Amino acid sequence: MTGIRRGLAALASAALLAPAASAAPAGLAATPPMGWNSWNHFADKIDDATVRAQADAMAANGMREAGYRYINIDDTWEGQRDAAGVIHPNAKFPDMKALADYVHAKGLKLGIYSSPGPKTCAGYEGSFGHEAQDARTYAAWGVDYLKYDLCSLGPSMQAAGSVEKAQAIELAAYEKMRDALRAAGRPIVYSLCQYGFDQVWRWGGSVGGNLWRTTGDITDKYPRMLQIGLSQAGLSKYAKPGNWNDPDMLEVGNGGMNAIEYRTHMSLWALLAAPLLAGNDLTRMTPETLAILTNREVVAIDQDPAGRQGDRVQVEGPLEVWAKPLAGGAKAVGLFNTSDLPAYVAVDFAKLGFKAPVRTRDVWAAKDLGKLKSYRVLAPAHGVVLLRLG
Repeated sequence: MTGIRRGLAALASAALLAPAASAAPAGLAATPPMGWNSWNHFADKIDDATVRAQADAMAANGMREAGYRYINIDDTWEGQRDAAGVIHPNAKFPDMKALADYVHAKGLKLGIYSSPGPKTCAGYEGSFGHEAQDARTYAAWGVDYLKYDLCSLGPSMQAAGSVEKAQAIELAAYEKMRDALRAAGRPIVYSLCQYGFDQVWRWGGSVGGNLWRTTGDITDKYPRMLQIGLSQAGLSKYAKPGNWNDPDMLEVGNGGMNAIEYRTHMSLWALLAAPLLAGNDLTRMTPETLAILTNREVVAIDQDPAGRQGDRVQVEGPLEVWAKPLAGGAKAVGLFNTSDLPAYVAVDFAKLGFKAPVRTRDVWAAKDLGKLKSYRVLAPAHGVVLLRLG
């Protein structure tokens, strides 16, 4: 975490904001956004050719049919502003409109990145003072998604002198881009990236966010992924269609975890109704990675039309049970073993609201288990057994 982020975290420690989330513009992010983002794998090594290659792969490998739609360019695309203040991409992206057209021709959507501060996290041109101008530019290019990263607004917030004034600066900045996007004439999903400061889940929707980061950055390591995922306990009441808690992008396939841990990652994010933004190189995936990302039953849990986020229902040491309500009265249930050795995890379905035996399916095994009143299973170390009940 940077010094700016540490300072913001200190300010946020006293935050008690709690306005209700407002409805998103009709049709935007009715289910958690699915797609790909460049940062986790490529960071600043992203360019036009790489983005086109990712779009080609998504359109050809079954991800598009599984529900993945967004091809999102993260930081380092930005160039300079011209004399009129219009932002231009740098030499890595010679024609952003042509790139958007290419992505759209694949049946996909294009996302982009900016900051409400003067600079982005990587030190490129931010949107401060140019919000309406940038929103119009994005719309003219054909952009469908904006990730808006707090970053260099931090010094202004730290200098505000009080938590209340800092929060006012933050909210005003996000509202300003919200209004700019809505006036730009193109539906653009609005993703707030501010690391969960100030209990953003309480107010992210009220400033126009379709999704908001609830945590610091993820890394491709099991302990960090687990910490982020389990920290979402208690946030389910703040999620609904058009407004989603975002525990950061997926690391599936980047190599820092094994297949069992990646299935845990994917299962937990699906139970959380989290945005599913792949962060690997889609052109170099193993069949195993592709199978994890495109498992239709797991994706269906994430994308369930009821739009309910799951939550923790049981914990005993390293063993946890999480449940997510699904449309029609069904539930998805994750039995997690976070320990370093295999362990039995058990759950009584009556505690989940089922008064009679209920049809039970092991999702990853694609196996029907019959009608059951409870279930006890040996879960692998760092593993999960994902069930669908009903």
